[in-house]
Amino acid sequence: MTQTLPSLFRPVPLREGQDAIRAAMLLAPEEGAPARSRGAGTLCHFGGLARVEAAVVLEPEMPLAQARLALQVGASALADALTVLGPPEIPMGFEWPATLLVNHARAGAVRLVAPDGATEDAVPEWLVLGFECRLAWRDGHEGGLLPRDTSLRDEGFDEATPDEIIETWARHLMAGMDEWQARGPRRVAERFLARLVTPPEEPGLKRGLDPATGGLVLDRAGVREVLAP
Repeated sequence: MTQTLPSLFRPVPLREGQDAIRAAMLLAPEEGAPARSRGAGTLCHFGGLARVEAAVVLEPEMPLAQARLALQVGASALADALTVLGPPEIPMGFEWPATLLVNHARAGAVRLVAPDGATEDAVPEWLVLGFECRLAWRDGHEGGLLPRDTSLRDEGFDEATPDEIIETWARHLMAGMDEWQARGPRRVAERFLARLVTPPEEPGLKRGLDPATGGLVLDRAGVREVLAP
């Protein structure tokens, strides 16, 4: 990891085969295990020829139900980062809840993990927010076998390195968290919903994010449906 990562983050490099989200969970603060904890801002990351992934430890100050909006902040940050690093005007979108679509095909995902047993109305000790992206297909992959999937290299991301993707995501994540704090959950919802492609648009459908749960709210002529994140 280069020195351009914001100082808020403390990088922890991983080896091939390690899972960034799992590694960050093991380093998250937990009562009774201070020796292993590295606290908020711990950023576990891996970048290889085929994939890039990163996960950061968060210490929220709000109940879990409200803090779940961090998933949408992280997803928007990933799309914004790839928009900066990729070919101009390439479409970026999401399938609910946070599957990344690059040029209308799946290329990665964002996840949010809470401690086991955490309740929706209590402030969790930690959350882990992470992403993974397919940089390139592994050797032996036959084109056309997975027509709904793609890789960043297939979509013209020839120059973007794993470090650049991780660092740019971290910067956009930090900006998104600041905007959430300053402008509230409505702006988080607007930015994410602008890129959400599922469920597809239909006449009379109104979409929103429930700030109390992070769920997707669908309103069809007054009939309300909520999809869990």
